[in-house]
Amino acid sequence: MTVKTWQSDAVTIKVDYDKCTGHADCVESCPGEVYELVDSKAVAGSIENCIECCTCVEVCPEDAIEHSACG
Repeated sequence: MTVKTWQSDAVTIKVDYDKCTGHADCVESCPGEVYELVDSKAVAGSIENCIECCTCVEVCPEDAIEHSACG
């Protein structure tokens, strides 16, 4: 399993690259513009902008995103 992890002082975001298909719902839906697609995979490159709303987890059709604030 290939899981990429991003951390800030407040949150940890993990994206399972085996599940991520680059659908980009997280990119389009995130109000903090945390995500971008790199090589057709979600990257939480602006994690410091995260407002812990859990939208990314809710909209991912592949359940590829795990977020520390989203039980």
